[in-house]
Amino acid sequence: MDRLRFVTHNSHKFEEARKILSRYGLYVDWVKLEYPEIQADSLEEVASYSAEWLKGKVEPPFFIEDAGLFIEALNGFPGPYSSFVFRTIGNPGILRLMEGVEHRRAVFKSVVAVVTAVDLPPVILTGETPGRIATSIRGGGWGFDPIFEPDEPGGLTYGELGEAKNQVSHRYRALRRLGEWAQSGAKPY
Repeated sequence: MDRLRFVTHNSHKFEEARKILSRYGLYVDWVKLEYPEIQADSLEEVASYSAEWLKGKVEPPFFIEDAGLFIEALNGFPGPYSSFVFRTIGNPGILRLMEGVEHRRAVFKSVVAVVTAVDLPPVILTGETPGRIATSIRGGGWGFDPIFEPDEPGGLTYGELGEAKNQVSHRYRALRRLGEWAQSGAKPY
């Protein structure tokens, strides 16, 4: 497999995926298409449902990606509801929820669901980056990038890392697994 379709309406996600997967000799076509994202307690469930729904609408092989920010002090919130939370309260709202909280540990998680054939279940690949919630909005980027500080390289938010984010991010880790899987043909269940 040297060509994949990435189904997303998010141009930022597409550009990240295109750059990361090109390192594995994979060419990524953008399928700009809206699809249902159910509200569920796990990203894996959300991604699996969306991938199944897209079967018959998009020619395999294709993949989708869903991500979430899990903040320990907020019992994993916003987690699988991250997109909705970002649209409604944004980074300022998360920082208000974290006011006075010393324990700022968080993990950013990405789930990729790959459909290789309409008669097979999606292959689920994950990537996680541990870190912490910053005390202020710093740097550019999109989504929660300006408030999430990955443990490595340390001290900078995703937004401050710029292109270097593609070496440490949760999405990079999940897409790296996709690239390695596509090259090897192994089934990572």
